[in-house]
Amino acid sequence: MIVRTLLDTDLYKFTTSYAYIKLFPNAMGKFSFHDRNETEYTEEFLERLKNEIDKLSRLRLTEEELEYMTRNCRFLPRVYWEWLSSFRFHPDKIKIHLDKAHHLRIEVSDFLYKATLYEVPLLAIVSEIKNQFFGNVADMDEILCKLSEKVELSNRHQLRFSEFGTRRRFSVHVQETVIGKLKETAQYCTGTSNCYFAMKYDMKMMGTHPHEWFMFHGAQFGYKHANYMALENWVNVYDGDLGIALSDTYTSGIFLSNLSRKQAKLFDGVRCDSGNEFEFIDSLVSRYKELGIDATTKTIVFSNALDFTKALEIQEYCKNKIRCSFGIGTNLTNDTGFEPSNIVMKLTQCKMNVNQEWRECIKLSDDEGKHTGSPEEVQACLHELRLNR
Repeated sequence: MIVRTLLDTDLYKFTTSYAYIKLFPNAMGKFSFHDRNETEYTEEFLERLKNEIDKLSRLRLTEEELEYMTRNCRFLPRVYWEWLSSFRFHPDKIKIHLDKAHHLRIEVSDFLYKATLYEVPLLAIVSEIKNQFFGNVADMDEILCKLSEKVELSNRHQLRFSEFGTRRRFSVHVQETVIGKLKETAQYCTGTSNCYFAMKYDMKMMGTHPHEWFMFHGAQFGYKHANYMALENWVNVYDGDLGIALSDTYTSGIFLSNLSRKQAKLFDGVRCDSGNEFEFIDSLVSRYKELGIDATTKTIVFSNALDFTKALEIQEYCKNKIRCSFGIGTNLTNDTGFEPSNIVMKLTQCKMNVNQEWRECIKLSDDEGKHTGSPEEVQACLHELRLNR
């Protein structure tokens, strides 16, 4: 069994789930899988995948896990973890098949506070079974040798980073081995996004909110208001906790123009997940200056497919401008010599209640060619935000 506990997922899935419960308990959503490499799979792979997914229904939050999360997530009330104790993954909520081109299709549909919990486990399962199926075998000696070089660089340059590698890990074994070694040797590893390994290795859980939170607001309230309302609602739920704002759901330029002085002062910083990091640093520092805020009191968390060499370059550029930290995923948990899975699972449709018609959810990336959603809705969004001129 690949995923053996409900906590084998990223913290931001739980924080987002609770935000939906508190503000939008009747909202529904559909999450859809996309393989950017357009891998061709077989029926044998599909059956193995379905068999593993069926096992998710066995998972139960244990009393030990409930108590740990209650103690270590003061921003989430005990009642949420008690609700999670009754939560079950339902395979019948997951539609899975191969299309005519043998590309994998997965769709999850449920109330959003439940549907959001499927994303990370499903991606981790697909990634691991894909490696098994194609006969990829991790050389742990080589992985640990590379890891020691990364840790040495981090320790030497005081490079602060956290492990963000659950979704596209080579395997759960590789991720756990890497995290165990980080715990032993990495002086500036600030934590992990994975709640189970945080508990097991006594590390800090890291994470705030995902793109889907902004995509939901864009679909329901309009793209012009999405960033502002998403941040306001986040504050309504968490009252200043979890204060790193995601900046690039509808391009970072639009985010910065929407960012109010109140929000800029209240949030501890922002996360940069696409685009040119150096240009973003300059733009964000400039925006803080416009708003009369000292940028050196704020933080950027970089998480755009980073390796440690690039992270060091970014850190050098940030010096005396703004604080920085790094969320590093695939380069830690899938640096094996095999091509990592380039897979995502995005919120594609939502509605505020069962009586409303489905509305499409889209994302605009700062990276060229990475917009997600139908071409028609992407164009409508670009037009509304005046980005298609």
